[in-house]
Amino acid sequence: MAEKEVAEQPVESFEACLDELEKVVKELEAGDLPLERSLALFERGMGLSDACRKQLETAETRVEMLIRKEGKLVAEPFRPEKS
Repeated sequence: MAEKEVAEQPVESFEACLDELEKVVKELEAGDLPLERSLALFERGMGLSDACRKQLETAETRVEMLIRKEGKLVAEPFRPEKS
């Protein structure tokens, strides 16, 4: 795959995005890559990371909008339970 193709591939679902991000990280961690390939992978990884963050923010907003109190929808910040 050409370096330019790595940085421009669209990813649709959060799971696919995260899976591809993990692959990018593994390839970068393995080393032995030419500088241009490393830069292209790093750029792709940053884009994937941003896409994942945006999708998580959207999901958090949806959860906040769905919380009901006294029969009414009330926006509340999402706070995961600590285990």
